[in-house]
Amino acid sequence: MSEREWERAKVAPAARGDDCVRGRAGGAGASGGTARSVRARDRADLGHDQATAMLADLRRTLLDRFGTSDEARLDDALLGSLRTGPPRTSERPGSERRAAGALVVPVRFHVVHSGSSGRLSTAAVQRQIGTLNAAYGGRLGGSDTHVRFRLDSLDRTDNPSWFHNPQRNEGPMKRRLRKGGRGTLNLYTAAVGSDVLGFSTFPQWYRRDPRLDGVIVDFRSLPYGSYAPFNHGFTAVHEIGHWLGLMHTFEGGCVSPGDGVADTPYEAEPAQGCPQGRDSCPQRGRDPIHNFMDYAHDACMRGFTAGQGRRIRAVWAAYRSRKPGRHRVDLGTAAPGAARSVGAAR
Repeated sequence: MSEREWERAKVAPAARGDDCVRGRAGGAGASGGTARSVRARDRADLGHDQATAMLADLRRTLLDRFGTSDEARLDDALLGSLRTGPPRTSERPGSERRAAGALVVPVRFHVVHSGSSGRLSTAAVQRQIGTLNAAYGGRLGGSDTHVRFRLDSLDRTDNPSWFHNPQRNEGPMKRRLRKGGRGTLNLYTAAVGSDVLGFSTFPQWYRRDPRLDGVIVDFRSLPYGSYAPFNHGFTAVHEIGHWLGLMHTFEGGCVSPGDGVADTPYEAEPAQGCPQGRDSCPQRGRDPIHNFMDYAHDACMRGFTAGQGRRIRAVWAAYRSRKPGRHRVDLGTAAPGAARSVGAAR
């Protein structure tokens, strides 16, 4: 067994009771949740106008902070700053950390349960963190996004109302439990549901209400959970992708700008099961069914693209870095107005 195969075996259990090619019936998910089902409408399905507006806002924010919205040119400088080593001891706890060329995101993990139901063990939480690091580190088959996750705290809250209906109780639950600032990932587990497995906020929404920032996933979707074929821990990988600024690979269908990432091919609709070889749009490239930002079964998912990693790092610099304006970079060539826009033609 190769090192990569070993890493996949450690964090991704074989799906129980289903396999990669079987479809999953979709249901009408509750309003406001990010669903892993084709029928459910969720807050991360943005629509063309909203997706375009969010990409434009990212471009304006990058121009304001760095003097360019060219993510490729900016990324060299950002990655260089990540290789400078750990933070100074004077930096406040909860700020973004740098180690071994990666952005390390502090995680505040909140287990919401009802008695023994949903009361996850520490080992289960640690397996989920390990899965996040394997997925975002490119160890499951995709590109390394240069993002890592560190478990900073774990708490458990016995609240049956929050546990059984986290969407309806999202506001009070998050306002009570959330810790840290814009660069701290607050990850909650509860009984979200079988049609809607999780939901997330986008970085652009932080300024609207910081207390609602975070990700909620169904506790049965964690590694070795009972929600086969979605029990490899990839629901959290998917939802955290939104928290880091990624859109669905099928965003906007075959219509530009799609998800605004150049190396994720256009996709007419979400993948169900694992539709190998599907090519649903006339643009170049087969559907990215193995991408974590699609809806395929967990056993079908493998990784992120290099462009998605670049987008994550650009979005982090724009919206989640601790001190706005401190990262302005002199790229030394073109004027800001000459920068290539985010979400260019693919």
